[in-house]
Amino acid sequence: MLIIGNGKVITRDDTQPFIQCGAVVIDGNTITDVGELEDIKKKYPQAEFLDAKNQLIMPAFVNTHEHIYSAFARGMSINNYNPNGFLDILDGLWWNIDRHLNLKQTNLSAMATYIECIRNGVTTIFDHHASYGEVEGSLFAIGDAAKECGVRSCLCYEVSDRDGKQDAAIKENVDFINYALKDETEMLRGMMGMHASFTISDKTMDKAVSATPDGVGFHIHVAEGIEDLHDSLKKYGKRILYRLMDHNILGEKTIAAHCIYVNDAEIELLRQTDTMVVHNPESNMGNACGCPPTLHIFNHGVLTGLGTDGYTHDMIESYKVANILHKHNLCDATVAWGEIPVMLFVNNPIIANRYFSKPLGILKKGAAADVIILDYVAPTPLNADNINSHILFGMTGRHVVTTIGNGKVLMKDRVLQHLDEEKIMADCRASAEQLAKSINKGV
Repeated sequence: MLIIGNGKVITRDDTQPFIQCGAVVIDGNTITDVGELEDIKKKYPQAEFLDAKNQLIMPAFVNTHEHIYSAFARGMSINNYNPNGFLDILDGLWWNIDRHLNLKQTNLSAMATYIECIRNGVTTIFDHHASYGEVEGSLFAIGDAAKECGVRSCLCYEVSDRDGKQDAAIKENVDFINYALKDETEMLRGMMGMHASFTISDKTMDKAVSATPDGVGFHIHVAEGIEDLHDSLKKYGKRILYRLMDHNILGEKTIAAHCIYVNDAEIELLRQTDTMVVHNPESNMGNACGCPPTLHIFNHGVLTGLGTDGYTHDMIESYKVANILHKHNLCDATVAWGEIPVMLFVNNPIIANRYFSKPLGILKKGAAADVIILDYVAPTPLNADNINSHILFGMTGRHVVTTIGNGKVLMKDRVLQHLDEEKIMADCRASAEQLAKSINKGV
């Protein structure tokens, strides 16, 4: 039994949202008690004590749209890469990387990403993977890294007609879904991944849908670029979400990432089918794809979460950017104050709990033992009513000093507790260099 105490506890539990000097009790992988420090220490005198040193104690973060395979793009220079628009960025950078990735590089990309997740207090992710250089076993390579690092992961492989390996991609999804469903620790789950409507034919889409096990949904990019919408209208005579509806892809277990070029009728379709949407502000801005109508989608009653798209692994950073993006886009300083924190602190855990049964994103009895400590000294009063303002304007993921995932201390005082970070990162650098050489040689 472990007590994390002597800190200001932000529970995200409406019954006791803030405890000035509180403690969280963990037994195994579950939170068993939350309360005032003095009361908790009297109730559990034999428990191990982790001193939060008057810092903040909060639930760990959930990231609902990640791209592990992008890890080795950082600092990479690709010969003759001079993109002119979103499709060139996809083909010249991301598809170029994924068609060269082998299993070792995929595994090390995952290790690098998971280490950064831990450092930023993220203990649950939904990843969307591609490695057409070596498809078979790629999700298992990521799954091995997830287990080693202790980060809860729902994984999928993006099915696409590019590179002619759609059948292998479908099989990889199905094999991993079935494998993950047998994971009694419930730290791994799987989805049927799809790249985007414009790279998937009707035939391939139907194959993927028919192969998907019952109770599992889809993770797909939707209308991220205007080209995706134009392709669907030209080839199929319908907007993207209507096409997905016709193929039985929408539903409560499906994540539609981005949703930039969607109209009101499609938003209503998302609401009626209870399909989940994930907003990725930095990626959308970085690729100059446009600003999605995320606040409109959110306020229409669609379950909307916040992701990073691999652009960062710091959810607080995405919170900051989403907040100012929509103010800037709408020329209205009054918007996004309420919607974005709900997406991050409420909806992301709800999305995750459609695949993982134990409550996430909250510090209460029975919830998953995912807890972080942040070294933040507030210059003004801090309480349940203004904590989001303190996070928005005063913190980043680097304020996280201790991360506990599924009851295991993954990082303490900024030191990883069970990984040889120096060796792992050295292996990552060597592997990333090898990947860059193979891309530039056209091997």
